[in-house]
Amino acid sequence: MIKHFKLTSINKTSSVNNDKNQFSLVTDSIYEVSEMKCKEYRIISSCYLFQTQGTIFPAPNFNPIMDAQMLGGALQGISCEKDVLIDILTQRCNSQRLMIAEAYRDMYGRDLITDLKENLSHHFKEVMVGLMYPPASYDAHELWHALKGVDTEENCLIDILASRSNMEIFQMKEAYLMQYNNDLQQDIDSETSGHFRDTLMNLAQGTRMEGYADPSSAAQDAMILWEACQRKTGEHKDMLQMILCNKSYQQLWMVFQEFQNISGQDLVDAINECYDGYFQELLVAIVLCVRDKPSYFAYRLYNAIHEFGFHNKTVIRILIARSEIDLMNIRQRYKERYGKSLFHDIKHFASGHYERALLAICAGDAEDY
Repeated sequence: MIKHFKLTSINKTSSVNNDKNQFSLVTDSIYEVSEMKCKEYRIISSCYLFQTQGTIFPAPNFNPIMDAQMLGGALQGISCEKDVLIDILTQRCNSQRLMIAEAYRDMYGRDLITDLKENLSHHFKEVMVGLMYPPASYDAHELWHALKGVDTEENCLIDILASRSNMEIFQMKEAYLMQYNNDLQQDIDSETSGHFRDTLMNLAQGTRMEGYADPSSAAQDAMILWEACQRKTGEHKDMLQMILCNKSYQQLWMVFQEFQNISGQDLVDAINECYDGYFQELLVAIVLCVRDKPSYFAYRLYNAIHEFGFHNKTVIRILIARSEIDLMNIRQRYKERYGKSLFHDIKHFASGHYERALLAICAGDAEDY
């Protein structure tokens, strides 16, 4: 726990020399306190620093022309050879899959995604087609369907916008505009409402400070969060989401610790007590992603598999989106937290070629069978 220090005030009646000496002592003390706080915050933040690792990597000895030929044979034969599709598309990184698609177009004069859509069906089709999108285009695709479907899929909006970096948000907005000729923020504004909408709009700006931390303002930010959880007025909700959406991760690590010191309560617990609905879910998602994104996605996968009767869209989206970023870390968090491996649970609930495709992306180890 971070200790608080009380500095003795300067005696105004002392001589000029005395004042200078005392001022020097005070500034030295402030410097020492600041240094001590920085060291403690660094210890706190170091808990969240780890090497991320995906499950899909660039294939060695890669030959896009040969892969395109094999895919063409698998798709244009009498019956679709789904195992060939799985063996190729789940074992190539995204940039390699894009090169395969280009070679396929040159070779057959056809679009690979179109052929996959025409020859496949159901959730297996969603997996194979999803793998063919660049990351930003895949996020844009998922957001479009979440906003423009029969019912707005709020959890998809939360998963994507609460977890992406400024650059990822910028790229997804560009992709959204190119693919659908619509502005993402305008669609969020028209399809959602209230403080949930305001927070999504703030996140979609992609203006979070990055790599900056100010220990001297952490306690003040934490007090604002505490007041927002106590008073729950519209103004306080705005201040709450402004801090969570715009402060750097490094700053928020310190703010969360100060919140614990001030309130004696974890911020997630406080949010859950004070707010409800999708606004509450979004705020919690932001906090969890700041702390540890793999743990957040492990939690979302577990809920999708066990709480919602295997929510296919969520499982597919997370596995594809995180496959080259931190899916290995997600697998580790999943097993640590829930006792069984992600590989085991997917195998238990999915079936057929759909199961095999998901397991290939998940890349389970021998002990996971």
